[in-house]
Amino acid sequence: MTVAIQQLIWRVENIRDAFHRAVFVDRDVDAAMAAAGSDCTFAYSPMGTGAGPDGLRAFLTDDVLPHLPAGLTFRRVTRTADQRRVVEENLVSFTHDRDLPWLLPGIPATGRDVEVRAVSIAAFKHTTHLGDISTRITSYRVLWDLWSTLTQLDADPAMLHRPAVPL
Repeated sequence: MTVAIQQLIWRVENIRDAFHRAVFVDRDVDAAMAAAGSDCTFAYSPMGTGAGPDGLRAFLTDDVLPHLPAGLTFRRVTRTADQRRVVEENLVSFTHDRDLPWLLPGIPATGRDVEVRAVSIAAFKHTTHLGDISTRITSYRVLWDLWSTLTQLDADPAMLHRPAVPL
């Protein structure tokens, strides 16, 4: 691997981390949007919640940031990166103390603690203009263990509301 490719890998890891920190730690939609490209999509599977490029800011502002649960922590299990993507597995812990329309639409708060595995895949696009490389996230997808979450919450899967048009 060349030094240039290693630097590109570090760049995509840093941008992914900046986006994640902006959303889940700092709750800063402007910082998150700065890391995202103009064509970025953000999706949660298996529920199909998220937003495409036109609705990303509204999705983060309305559905995610005001509904982040108490005690939300991420513990990295593994990470793999190349120059175009970062794949990370985490153990995610939180207290289900509020409605989570971005994660569990239709399930009312239970007050229970949850620990669940989630895998995030961030994909990137690099553009060059006059020798300067610009790197932005084009897709941020999170796949998580819905069944384990519902079991820990003692929640009825029939209460889930799937979006009309999942991403």
